[in-house]
Amino acid sequence: MAHSLQHICAPTSPRYIRFDDVRDGLTFVKAARGRALRKRPKRKPDQPGMYSFAFARYSAVMTPTCAVLLDLDGTLIDSRPGILASSLAALRALGHEPDETLDIRRAIGPPLEDMMQVLLRSYGDDRVGDAVAAYRQHYGESGFLGSEPYPGIGNSLREMQQAGLRIHLATSKREIFARRILDHLEFAAYFDGIHGSVPGGALDHKPELLAHILSEHDISPSCSVMVGDRRYDISGAHAVRMRGLGVLWGYGTRDELEAAGADQLVESTADLARTVRSMVGER
Repeated sequence: MAHSLQHICAPTSPRYIRFDDVRDGLTFVKAARGRALRKRPKRKPDQPGMYSFAFARYSAVMTPTCAVLLDLDGTLIDSRPGILASSLAALRALGHEPDETLDIRRAIGPPLEDMMQVLLRSYGDDRVGDAVAAYRQHYGESGFLGSEPYPGIGNSLREMQQAGLRIHLATSKREIFARRILDHLEFAAYFDGIHGSVPGGALDHKPELLAHILSEHDISPSCSVMVGDRRYDISGAHAVRMRGLGVLWGYGTRDELEAAGADQLVESTADLARTVRSMVGER
């Protein structure tokens, strides 16, 4: 059976090849298995033709699966109220008395462990694991409800879906919480896949998470786009050979996104779907 295009494009397997390594149908058939073609036997009436087999594989490599991968916090939703409430609860659980006006804007985006480490630093406290556990308990009970979609995001998701784009969520938030948020906001139906961090920490960082999504859904990085509001989204995209689209309504700044090398920036949710459509499929 012919291998899918996306397996050929996946960056993590040594037997895969890149598009620019493909020169013609025969080269593709040779490279896909990493060995030279055997001498083709004479075609018999009841035997499928090797030419049609090679053409089918060659056609597959010309039609990659392209997708848009979307961050959650600061891109689709303003999650600051819920994150603040759960952060304050976590600090109190460890015996601290945090200021109710604590500014956590710049701490949103990285993995939760990194965020809690920053918040604990001012107390000289290194109990990051305990803080994370307390945070997740509160967030799972009520914190996740403190999230509001940015104005126009629902329309943007609808436009991208109607345009036939494959849409995947790629968030550092725990996947179980991300699913509950999207269900609560009635956004889940727009997504072909919902992905976030998992117990054990294997997908806590954006490069590993994006590589997992590309492999899991047979997505070609060269024609796909990662959309996010922080430098972690842009650098993560570039680490797996995707382009990064930075949004300017979230928690990151223009300077941060430009310094990270964002391929494009978008200022308004009204322009998000159009900008994504212009980028997906380009190489």
